[in-house]
Amino acid sequence: MKRFFSILLCLALCVALRTPPVLAAPAWPDGPEISAEGGILLDAGSGTVLCGKNIHEAYYPASITKILTALIVIENCDLDETVTFSRNAVYNVESGSSSAGLDVGDEMCVRDCLYAMLLKSANEVANALAEHTAGSIEAFAEMMNEKAASLGCVDSHFANPSGLNNPEHYTSAYDMALIAQAAFENDTFVAIDSTLYYDLPATKRSPDGSRIYPGHKMLKKNLAEYYPGILGGKTGYTSLAGNTLVTCAERDGLRLIAVVLNGHQTHYTDTRNLLDFGFSHFRSCRIADVDTNYASIANDMTIAGLPTADLSILYMKEDSRITLPVAADITDTASVITYNLSPDAPAHAVAQISYEYEGRTVGLTWLMRRADDMVEETVPEVTIPLPESTPQETAADGTASVNGTPFADQTNSTDEMTLAAGTDSTVISVNTDSPNPVIAALTRVPNSVWIALTVILATAVLIGGAIYARYRTEKQEESDREQRYHRRQKRLHDIGISAADFDLLLQKKRNESQQKRSRSWNLPWKSKRSVNETGSMENSSPSESEKEEAPHQP
Repeated sequence: MKRFFSILLCLALCVALRTPPVLAAPAWPDGPEISAEGGILLDAGSGTVLCGKNIHEAYYPASITKILTALIVIENCDLDETVTFSRNAVYNVESGSSSAGLDVGDEMCVRDCLYAMLLKSANEVANALAEHTAGSIEAFAEMMNEKAASLGCVDSHFANPSGLNNPEHYTSAYDMALIAQAAFENDTFVAIDSTLYYDLPATKRSPDGSRIYPGHKMLKKNLAEYYPGILGGKTGYTSLAGNTLVTCAERDGLRLIAVVLNGHQTHYTDTRNLLDFGFSHFRSCRIADVDTNYASIANDMTIAGLPTADLSILYMKEDSRITLPVAADITDTASVITYNLSPDAPAHAVAQISYEYEGRTVGLTWLMRRADDMVEETVPEVTIPLPESTPQETAADGTASVNGTPFADQTNSTDEMTLAAGTDSTVISVNTDSPNPVIAALTRVPNSVWIALTVILATAVLIGGAIYARYRTEKQEESDREQRYHRRQKRLHDIGISAADFDLLLQKKRNESQQKRSRSWNLPWKSKRSVNETGSMENSSPSESEKEEAPHQP
């Protein structure tokens, strides 16, 4: 018995030594403490919330509102359009609030107005831009709320373009981060907002023009608040809103957005702490570069090592990113694929893949169908089943999973493809309107190639036609010769002469004709024929002059 237990102990030890340890995913880092009432740090590339404080609480935004105002104006106006300042635009502001010194009747282009609003935080300029874009401040406020809703904001309501105090004008740290994320994806906004100074044109109050500078101190290298990698941002302050600050900075492909609401003179310190935390604890990656389970669709038409030639028309959206703790890996995430796409999904998207890390979404991408392959043709269903021993589970929400890794329920999908990320087995079910691969390949041939092939084909047809015409002519001539030969044979047969006798007679005739021609050249002159009045031919003797001109014969 002791020997038996000794053997079992040895076997257990061997199995333990041979089994690789399963390392737990690194814990999500805890964010820094901030003094402001609300704040958030968002990865602009993936939309991942890295840390936050009261991120859905409503606060007064003050002048950071102008980020949304600028984005709407850029999307709806030409930068060279002329803005005329009305009395309502100039005087419908709080006394002592930020201003660029514009007066009633002044005119500036939209571009100059945007610089004045974002760098100088000019409230009268925000009003003038709103009136120019929508016709009135009230109509522009409606545009602001529509735009915010389209970006996913649910905690906000905007009543004016400047951010001045209004009980109906509020936002949350999360909503403001979404607005800033969209703004910093706009190249025009970034170019204006990152400017260190700008010269405004002449106005009534400034006949020589004026130079303006940004209010965001983190942009200025000569100040202690300067932050390396900053792209821009916007400051705000009212007595009710306190200090508000939006900042965007980028390092090593990681673009972060920090929002601070209702700060107490610590908004720059809070922002620096948030950005330092993000850059030191997280990294951003392109999903197509790190997720081989899905990205291999575009590379070698396989998923998890299984061939899927019928999925070759699919590819992963290349600019989608995922945010991970520095020590974490893509295999530490759980991926879920779904086919019930929202109306704002990209064109030609067939599925959405989301990645979760410790219950929070850290990345999202799309499986796209190539536009040039979208024709009306059905590809047969291809199914690669799981081994019978692989357990499948279904959660309460209808999401299926394999070995604990979730994937989407396919029963309601027209274009179906279920992938189990991070497992050794994959179920693929394809029933999509994709074209024949040969047809798809032909549609990608450049037009210049088709033109060259058409010219070559036309030339070949012309040459072939000429050769065929010559061949037909020669065959017809040969047929005619054969017919003449047979007719001659028939006539000879009818008169009782053989072909050989006829050839002898013909040869004899040719010889006599040649002899006559040779004798005619030896005569002193040739006979001359004259035609009488009745048309008959007569031989006449040579005249005396003709005899004299004839060559002398010895």
